[in-house]
Amino acid sequence: MSETELKCTSCNRKITSKSGLARFKCPSCLKYEIIRCRECREKATKYICPNCNFDGPN
Repeated sequence: MSETELKCTSCNRKITSKSGLARFKCPSCLKYEIIRCRECREKATKYICPNCNFDGPN
């Protein structure tokens, strides 16, 4: 059985490498796990929590 495929919350691309990956609970609702690829983190690309519509980075 394979591991669940990770996708970046910002760009929705499949994350093939875990180098530079960030995973954290939404700072607002603490229910949804935000996953961000290295490129989106470096560019400070906006993400939106699908659970509560919180947007970051702030």
